[in-house]
Amino acid sequence: MSDSTLANSGFYSEGPRSGILGWLLSTDHKRIGIMYLSCIVAMFLVAVGLGLAIRLELIAPGQDIMGPQTYNATFTVHGIIMIFLFVIPSIPAAFGNLVLPIQIGARDVSFPKVNLLSWYCYIIGGLLAAIAVFSGGAPDTGWTFYVPFSTQTSTNVSLAAFGAFMLGMSSILTGINFVTTIHRLRAEGMTWGRLPLLVWTLYATAWIQILATPMLGITLLLVILERFFGAGLFDAARGGDPILYQHLFWIYSHPAVYIMILPGMGVISEIIPVFSRKPLFGYWAMALSSLAIAFAGSLVWAHHMYASGMSDFAILVFSLLTFIVAIPSAIKIFNWVSTLYKGSIELAPPMLYALAFIFNFAIGGLGGLALGAAASDIHLHDTTFVVGHFHYTMFGGTGFAFFAALHYWLPKFTGRMYNHKIAFIAWGLLFVGFNVTYMAMQAVGIQGMPRRYYDYLPEFHTLNLVATVGSWVLALGLALMFINLWRGIRSGRPIKKNPWGGATLEWQIPSPPPMENFGEEDPVVTSGPYEFKGVTADEY
Repeated sequence: MSDSTLANSGFYSEGPRSGILGWLLSTDHKRIGIMYLSCIVAMFLVAVGLGLAIRLELIAPGQDIMGPQTYNATFTVHGIIMIFLFVIPSIPAAFGNLVLPIQIGARDVSFPKVNLLSWYCYIIGGLLAAIAVFSGGAPDTGWTFYVPFSTQTSTNVSLAAFGAFMLGMSSILTGINFVTTIHRLRAEGMTWGRLPLLVWTLYATAWIQILATPMLGITLLLVILERFFGAGLFDAARGGDPILYQHLFWIYSHPAVYIMILPGMGVISEIIPVFSRKPLFGYWAMALSSLAIAFAGSLVWAHHMYASGMSDFAILVFSLLTFIVAIPSAIKIFNWVSTLYKGSIELAPPMLYALAFIFNFAIGGLGGLALGAAASDIHLHDTTFVVGHFHYTMFGGTGFAFFAALHYWLPKFTGRMYNHKIAFIAWGLLFVGFNVTYMAMQAVGIQGMPRRYYDYLPEFHTLNLVATVGSWVLALGLALMFINLWRGIRSGRPIKKNPWGGATLEWQIPSPPPMENFGEEDPVVTSGPYEFKGVTADEY
């Protein structure tokens, strides 16, 4: 964002430094959140371009725009950027920084300098990944870096793996900061029973970041040791075990799925009560289900490995645990729908994205049950059904929650409103394009098309063509959405402090928020986060 764009923002104009140094050396959580948000959106747009290239190659059988090696590198870089540089940090790092301290009545996070360090770790990780791509030999292993290929390929796997290691460091630092902030800096009267549900989900996510992410870092360092020194930990010829890598990787990467989705659930839990004008149904069930998802989700990593040769008993255990995780997830969906029941529903842009989240995530969750059952997973394993399912949960879930958060909170932090009519059109294109693209991918996967293939048999052509056309509609919706948001930031209508009629603390302070959020007096909380009695939306 340019200096002039944010010149009127309170957290921009104040502080000991001005200009670009005022941003790069700032420890204000709002500035850091804006820097995260800007970088995350930029990375997302790069990954979308790579995804469109993948779909264009798959528009017809045979080689269309790239060969197999380029295709392998393209989907690898697409996955690395989307997972490590967009989905994992999107809501926790960007909107967690922007919103969490204000929602609990704090002036900043517990460790402001560590917060800035986490952003620099994110930038370093992204730069290392970019160097790995453009210095010759882009990594081609897939975002999972599976051995033995990742230890034998001549491409820049080590540099990309170290980039992911640095991104993990950023995630750990953010998690430590958020856990400490929630425990130590809550305002007077902000008891655990009065925390907004976004805070609960960020709290559960932060514990996963702290406890699970080190496993990824260790595993990636072991891959680098294997490549440079031939350690033999994953080499069967030297007494190692390549299946060990899969266990180590998924012990982190399945909990990482909940790092991705839990904050999105928190965003939806903030939006639905506001635009239904009702308190959220089942507050404690929603709060505790977030912790249950974080805990149970850490125990199900091996359901990615049914085809690896594990014992039948292990398959039974991990399949059972996978189905147990569905219970707290279902609680959330049922409680959102119950909140909508007999509510005074306003279909504002954030609400549309929230409803799309529920629809998409429900489809993704049902697909996850098919993959959690060993019998059906053996048929669907390594097909495009898995790719479609993953995108339904991560893009249709976390991605749409991120878009909902943009439309809900961006006016708060810029002081200007986007065009609602254009937002409705963009949402329609996004929703239709997304479902056409990934439903077609699931369907062709059920027919047996393998994932990660740059070519395919003629019988898979029709559904691949449908998916590619759907991706164009999806891209058009994304372009329209971001252009509309950018125009809103630069020249949208000014807003007052509470354009949506929200009841949480961020809507009780000016738009955009001042430097230390609450002025001279800290807030005192006397009621729950979703009590709308006497709360009205400002005119804008």
